[in-house]
Amino acid sequence: MNFNYHLPVNLAFGRGRFAELGQTTATWGRRALVVCVDGSATRPGGFVDRACENLQAAGVTPTVFSGVVANPTFAVVDAGVAALRAADCDVVVGIGGGSPLDAAKAIAFAALNAGDMADYIFGRVAPGDALPLVLVPTTAGTGSEGNGFAVLTDTRTGDKKSLRGPMIIARTSLIDSELSQTMPARVLAATGFDALTHCFEAALSATANPVTTAQALSGIRLIRDSLPALYADKLQAAGSVDTSAGEHERCTLPADAACVLWDKLAWAATLGGMAIGGAGVTVAHGLEHPASGLKDITHGAGLAAITPAVFELTLERADGNLRAQEQLGALAGACGLDSRDALPRFVREFLADIGLDVTLGQLGIAADDIDWMAENALKVSSPGIASHPVPFDIDDIKEIYRRSL
Repeated sequence: MNFNYHLPVNLAFGRGRFAELGQTTATWGRRALVVCVDGSATRPGGFVDRACENLQAAGVTPTVFSGVVANPTFAVVDAGVAALRAADCDVVVGIGGGSPLDAAKAIAFAALNAGDMADYIFGRVAPGDALPLVLVPTTAGTGSEGNGFAVLTDTRTGDKKSLRGPMIIARTSLIDSELSQTMPARVLAATGFDALTHCFEAALSATANPVTTAQALSGIRLIRDSLPALYADKLQAAGSVDTSAGEHERCTLPADAACVLWDKLAWAATLGGMAIGGAGVTVAHGLEHPASGLKDITHGAGLAAITPAVFELTLERADGNLRAQEQLGALAGACGLDSRDALPRFVREFLADIGLDVTLGQLGIAADDIDWMAENALKVSSPGIASHPVPFDIDDIKEIYRRSL
């Protein structure tokens, strides 16, 4: 056994720790750009209001940038940098789901690195430092608070790919599961499944090590035990129980039990982010990014459409591949299964339980899009595709897309 592991992120985990935002941020600067999604800044008493009050109480002057959209683009980053420079900010605070957290990272980076963002993403120009970052996730999914990735879309080309590096790892991430409890059921499902696929892919990656594998398998067990119950409880609270939700459809959660489950899910999401920070993602994410780059679909929904077919073809090609069989077996065990062959069925049933059993066709992808997406996947995600436990060529990628329509 021979490996390296380095992830210098300071995680502050616990319910109520959002209240530490001002004190934490004051360690790194006195003028904070608060990055959030459009609309959240105008919600009275919302997270952004609370964040600004907390920052001001600690002597930090906040400037809110609410121009983030789902699947943030280079233009969003440019606008954020302009707002940062206009207010002379010296620290960046990201609040929200993966889009604002990734945008905050990219803004903090672009503030100190001039030029075309694509050059940094594709490694044509060496990156420099970034402004200090403090991240506060309000969903339980992307794990961006636990790694140095920022996924961005280049609208000029349709490329959706990560800016990566230790310079965009948060100085502190405040992980408070109380913030996640306000998510609608559909957002909970999509972000939670994103976290699950992070764990799946980190556990299968050729660059996995004992630390990332332990993180990933632990995350799978935590999500398996928490997400379906929390999703069903959300539906019950809304008075619209989904009868496809299986045994959880009649679940009523006492407050203490709910807190435990939300903590489990929040920690699992962070573990997933940390795991891919060390092991990377593989085929499912590699194939989803062209789909959402092309059609601007919800990332978690795109993963839900693609992941079952990825497992099907992986199992078909795993005969004689002892390493792949071992990894798939470990993953199946974390899912509570007796056999790796049951993985595709487990994923499909899990998706049905959280109302996320969708196809690429339902998300707006057509058969005519497959050739471009397959070529783009190899352009933007070749390292991740190469890290999958069985080799896939362009014809295999097209087959996965076809099965996912």
